[in-house]
Amino acid sequence: MNSRLCLLLRPSWLFGNRFCAKYSMQKLAVEPRQPTTIKLNMPPEFHSVFTPELKKLMNIFVKHNHEFRIVGGAVRDLLMKKFPVEIDCASTATPEQMKEMFLKEKVEILQNKGESHGTVFIRMGEDRTFQITTLRIDVATDGRHAIVKFTKDWAVDACRRDFTINTMSLDCNGTVYDYFNGIEDVNKRVLRFLGDPAMRIKEDFLRILRYFRFYGRVAKDANSHDPEVLKAIKDNAEGISEISGQRIWKEVRKILNGNFSFEIMKTMLEVGLAPHIGLPSDLNLNEFNALRERVCDVLDPIVIMASFLKNTDEMKALDDRYNLTKRERDLGCFIMSHRDDKLDADSLHKYKELVVVTKNNYYRIREMIEQVLTYRGEEKLLLEFKNWNAPRVPVTKDHLLDRGMKEGKLFDEVLLEMKRRWFNSGFTLSDKALLVDFDDIYHQLLDEGLNKGKRKKKKYAKRALNSEFY
Repeated sequence: MNSRLCLLLRPSWLFGNRFCAKYSMQKLAVEPRQPTTIKLNMPPEFHSVFTPELKKLMNIFVKHNHEFRIVGGAVRDLLMKKFPVEIDCASTATPEQMKEMFLKEKVEILQNKGESHGTVFIRMGEDRTFQITTLRIDVATDGRHAIVKFTKDWAVDACRRDFTINTMSLDCNGTVYDYFNGIEDVNKRVLRFLGDPAMRIKEDFLRILRYFRFYGRVAKDANSHDPEVLKAIKDNAEGISEISGQRIWKEVRKILNGNFSFEIMKTMLEVGLAPHIGLPSDLNLNEFNALRERVCDVLDPIVIMASFLKNTDEMKALDDRYNLTKRERDLGCFIMSHRDDKLDADSLHKYKELVVVTKNNYYRIREMIEQVLTYRGEEKLLLEFKNWNAPRVPVTKDHLLDRGMKEGKLFDEVLLEMKRRWFNSGFTLSDKALLVDFDDIYHQLLDEGLNKGKRKKKKYAKRALNSEFY
């Protein structure tokens, strides 16, 4: 390694000894080398990857004499004849040079929060966004954050990447630059760390989950892991606990959406990741293994995670760790509540009632029921339910508004009760027949609400009398 590069990799020289107390010295994973180059041969259907906005962006960099390439996963996916999920771009231009260039070209710059790490976010056209990152060296790291130094050397930038299949780059002329036999590994469907696995994991513990995600994306079979890699993961599993729940769930969700999801999750448990990714210490392994055997269709990631849990309290704890979306939280709790339902001759009856008599979104509740049936392995019932379309409810909000009701809790309860009566009639009652009972339904629910309110008020009053403040 040349002396100039060695100087750049001395954190104490750059930042002082106080810095080194928190960050460990970052060495290059391997020596930079001359790349192998090939011309990318894409099927015609993949030409759409190079959108007019991307071509315009490339031309801007060429115009201002800055090198520009597509890097990482997009190059890997194109070589695998897969349509890239996202396009990452890199350049020899610094963030300041990019901002100056984009201002001249009247390109909208979206944010500046990534500039310390060399990343600039822009919008091309009406809704196409890109992030372009300056070539860099990770000078030092604490396992989560890195201090970087910018460079113009593509080989040195490739050294900081995690896996050989992610080290390649693609220039504006369609030439692929391969510094570490990434093309060969893509063709063999092999996932290799760039350098020593344990060292690379300690630089960024999220690489443990990235390993399993990319394994599912490139491997030919479920259990061809390198024992050395699994040992490095097991030895450093505790480091995952330092990562935010949102970032963990983002990776776990992708793992469970990928190939070999059950087998990979099983391997993750075997290397001791469960407590560090938010799962309880006492896993419901019997339920998980049974689910592996009977699953008959695609399951949502949160549904698979629910199989490890024993009750809704554990689902709420998982939500606290992951900060789930409302949809994920509702779906997870729905699975926990209905996965042990007893099914009889008319098994779909109560699920159909849930679709009709619900405050939830029609499509959301259907999705949850389909996931429950998939979870239970009820293939025939699932097909029957998918082919069933709920008839249109004859009574709507407008009918109640016409009778002077104002939207609110009582309004919703009256509408739900009318839907329930219509469902119980076998969908035979007309709007006129249902509205005949409007007054009775209204007053019945009003009285129930008042009585409930009195009981609640009495309960609070009793609690107040027993309080130390009274």
